[in-house]
Amino acid sequence: MDHENNISNEILPPILEEFLNYFSTIKARSPNTIKAYTYDLTLFLKFMKVRKNLAKDANFDNIDISDVDTNFIESICLNDLYAYLSFVANERSNTPPARARKVASLRSFYNYLYTKSKVISKNPAQELESPKLGIRQPVYLTLDESKKLLDSIEGPFKERDYAIITLFLNCGLRLSELANININDIKDDKLTVIGKGNKQRTVYLNDACINAINEYLKVRPHDSVKDKKALFLSKRLQRISIKTIQYLVKKYLRDANLDGKKYSTHKLRHTAATLMYRYGKVDIRTLQRLLGHSNVSTTQIYTHVDDAQLRDAVYKNPLSEINHDKKN
Repeated sequence: MDHENNISNEILPPILEEFLNYFSTIKARSPNTIKAYTYDLTLFLKFMKVRKNLAKDANFDNIDISDVDTNFIESICLNDLYAYLSFVANERSNTPPARARKVASLRSFYNYLYTKSKVISKNPAQELESPKLGIRQPVYLTLDESKKLLDSIEGPFKERDYAIITLFLNCGLRLSELANININDIKDDKLTVIGKGNKQRTVYLNDACINAINEYLKVRPHDSVKDKKALFLSKRLQRISIKTIQYLVKKYLRDANLDGKKYSTHKLRHTAATLMYRYGKVDIRTLQRLLGHSNVSTTQIYTHVDDAQLRDAVYKNPLSEINHDKKN
């Protein structure tokens, strides 16, 4: 298991800090991506110091990488990169998606050093292959389970919480997108959100969303509010946090007798996408725009069909009623 919180007090080498600054400002990657890449590359450099017998301590938490320089990076070859991936697979039990992220971080780091800052003479990560990822079926609530979840919402913040879960289930918003909604982001039936990569998109609100938001606005506090722009407020009158949203979703899932471990806020996004595709007959390109996916291949996981649909398709074959007995 990766312990990403252990990197918060690390002294990073200048060569890595420069890359992360570039990645954050010029490439405009999200704080979560920066945190993930920082962890991946810090672990990589520690592993390389051990591999090259330059670490005084075998405990990874104690390995100092602040002295890593261009010469050290230049000494690393493609075989070293594969050794690192083997290490995280075998010693750290990284899944294929986790290893794929590490490949992406290495490629970005080396591409920056080779093509942007031009401090290394070769780029071994150029030939680095990413692990094959199996097609993962999305986990989602059925239509009846979604209604059951909405019916479970009670308590002192029921209008706020009902609006939050309604937006998740109808619009397929990401957790960070929902937490960051400002009141002035909503104009009639249009909601403007800032998604991954700082990309702005328009999400259209149906009647259920508009009604839920209006009911919440009737009871939303006005006095002593610390973030007056924020749509959703915590009990402390601040913008609601991501952790609070995660907590309340888990709570209502349990209240609805749904598996709180199996489902999450992101699974509600999966639910919205699946329901739109299945019942709304939304085509894949439209769904891609709705969800803010940069690549349609990401959206294609929602084109899955269940056994009932497969059975129905076979029974609707026009040849299904022709049999040998009738022929004779």
